[in-house]
Amino acid sequence: MMRMGGLPLILTLFLSVFSINQVWADEAASGSESKLSSELLADMLENPETRQQLIDELRQQSADTPAMSEAEAEQSPSFARQIADDTQKVAQDLVSTIGRSVQAVSTLGSEQSSHTWSTMLTDLGYLFVVIAATLVVFWLVRGIARKIFFRVNQWAENTHRDAIIRRTLAIIASIIVDLIVVAIAWVAGYAVALFAVGSDGEMQITQTLFLNAFLAIEVFKVLLRSIFAPKNAGLRWLPMMDETAHYWHSWLNRLTNFIGYGVLLVVPVVANTFSEAVAQLLSVIIVLFAFVYAVLTIWHQRTPVKNQLQLEARAATFSLSRIGLGMLARSWHILATIYFAVLAGTMLLQPATALPVILMATVQTLAAIVMGLLLVNLAATYLNQPLQIQSRLQTQYPMLETRLNSFMPKIFQTFRIVVLIAVVAVVLDAWNLFNLPAWLASPVGLHVVATLLTVAAILVVAMLIWIALASWIEHRLNPQGEGDGPTAREKTLLTIFRNASAIALIIMTLMIVLSEIGINIGPLLAGAGVLGLAIGFGAQKLVQDVITGVFIQMENAISVGDVVTAGGLSGTAEKLTIRSMGMRDLSGTYHVIPFSSVDIVSNYMRGFAYHVGEYGVAYREDTDEVIIKLREAFDELLANDEHRSKLLSDELEVHGVTALADSAVNIRVRIKTLPGSQWGIGREYNRLVKRHLDAAGIEIPFPHLTLYFGEDKDGKAPPAPIRVMDMPKKLQQQAESSPQAGSDKRSEANPSYKGDFDEE
Repeated sequence: MMRMGGLPLILTLFLSVFSINQVWADEAASGSESKLSSELLADMLENPETRQQLIDELRQQSADTPAMSEAEAEQSPSFARQIADDTQKVAQDLVSTIGRSVQAVSTLGSEQSSHTWSTMLTDLGYLFVVIAATLVVFWLVRGIARKIFFRVNQWAENTHRDAIIRRTLAIIASIIVDLIVVAIAWVAGYAVALFAVGSDGEMQITQTLFLNAFLAIEVFKVLLRSIFAPKNAGLRWLPMMDETAHYWHSWLNRLTNFIGYGVLLVVPVVANTFSEAVAQLLSVIIVLFAFVYAVLTIWHQRTPVKNQLQLEARAATFSLSRIGLGMLARSWHILATIYFAVLAGTMLLQPATALPVILMATVQTLAAIVMGLLLVNLAATYLNQPLQIQSRLQTQYPMLETRLNSFMPKIFQTFRIVVLIAVVAVVLDAWNLFNLPAWLASPVGLHVVATLLTVAAILVVAMLIWIALASWIEHRLNPQGEGDGPTAREKTLLTIFRNASAIALIIMTLMIVLSEIGINIGPLLAGAGVLGLAIGFGAQKLVQDVITGVFIQMENAISVGDVVTAGGLSGTAEKLTIRSMGMRDLSGTYHVIPFSSVDIVSNYMRGFAYHVGEYGVAYREDTDEVIIKLREAFDELLANDEHRSKLLSDELEVHGVTALADSAVNIRVRIKTLPGSQWGIGREYNRLVKRHLDAAGIEIPFPHLTLYFGEDKDGKAPPAPIRVMDMPKKLQQQAESSPQAGSDKRSEANPSYKGDFDEE
């Protein structure tokens, strides 16, 4: 791909030379004829008799010419006919030019030139002196400048965040230094031509031609060096291998010297010394040779360039770039050949007017592509790289960096699309396929550009609002931030507010954007109202879900993390939306409960809680002694610091005997705890009660089973065949050596209390 950089400009130079030579040939061939015709016409008009005779002949010719019908007058030659006529004229002119040139060469030795051979040799000697002086100064100054290029190249290749900007500045600086070197050599050549050779203060035309050619060619080669830079990779506009850069730079240098000095120096010198016809032939030979050489080089290098383009296509991250480079890799040599053929044909058909158009179109195309690549590379450096924020901000806003990095690639993709559209528009304008300035100045163009800028500003503002809002919510939800952590109610409301804000912001942004691009949103709003009414009737359950959810949140009935009973299910509320609640029960099953199915909400996490325990003992037991044992169990519970921190009262509430049941006397007690701790405290207190009642020998009734072994005919029960066996010694030793249950840590429960609850 990089090997095609300078060929369009080189070809433009070829064809411009050919067009100039065509003009020279026309002027040389018609100059003498025009002078003779003018003198003859003046003589005829001066004589009254011949003047009258000329008038009569013109009238006779007008009468003899048949009148053209309206159909024939209106009918214009076809495009194919015009092409054929123009091609025929060009071919005839070319053949005539070559014929005159060959004839001039054959008679060259016999013609009497205005300059003698000795004068010509003297002029050529002076010219060689000027050439030698200019080139020596140029090589000496450029040798000094190479050290500057080396230092600038090292500065540009240093790894740095602003590498693109550094390289751009380095390339611009190298171009300026290179132009200064050319200017110094050019001024030195002029000084030698004016004061060192020939007459003081006078210059020969050949010396002027060389100096002008030197300036034009070297300025063009400065541009080539800025594109390829074979010895300084850091000063190279486009990324390519050193071998590739060296090859194309050397080839274009040779071609530029051959065409430039041949057309701008040799051809004019030959025309001035010998004849225009000889110079015409020489210029045609130079142009044809260079054109054939360029086309042969394109086809010879088609495979290496194709492979390079395919590598670039595979490495591209932008889908349009990948597709475009893949298509260009398969057909670049054909397109280049067609491009050269079209340029050559255009120059042959319109030699006088095609050169400026083609030159400006080529320069504008290359400038648009280079600027587009530069802007995309700059954007890739600053927009497509991960952003990093300070650790303090990252602690307060944990998702800010992730959110910014999720937006930046989208902005970069949008910017690349905009740059691509702009480059395509400029290229189409360069080749007169689209008038970009006129379109931008038209009302439609102004409206489109203003609308795009307004829409871009709206989207950027909406994005900034969302980033700020979401970051503030995350800061409030972040327990590591400054101040106390958020309450459960804050978590719930802020989560719902974030979701609702996102939906509202998207809808508002969409409506404003539609309004800016010219779509009337009034019917849309009316239609949305009608649609909402229809949805309200058709989806009453959904509406009921939303309304009920709003009131539940307003009343602070449920917060995320609360243990509740709702919709016939008990569990921990893990997620709340405006329509439903996500609940996880004791077995770990996750339930989604729409608020329309919630009639009653039982929240176990508000303010405080109670463990209510009813303990039944046998009828033969003393209830007062039982209550004493219950208090002793509570005192042991208070002795544990971990459990004491979850109690809100140091006194056990004894409600007394609540029932004389069928098989037990029930005694009820109540323990006040922190919300969410009642289940763990209750299980621990039950364990202690069992131990204390067992130690006191108080019977806790349980269902009994009576075994019936039958009876004999006399009504007497036979003896039960019961055999009592001794405990094995091994089991007896283990029982005697085992510690008390209360002192074994393995016997203690280990609930986390967070989310620990018992289903009622």
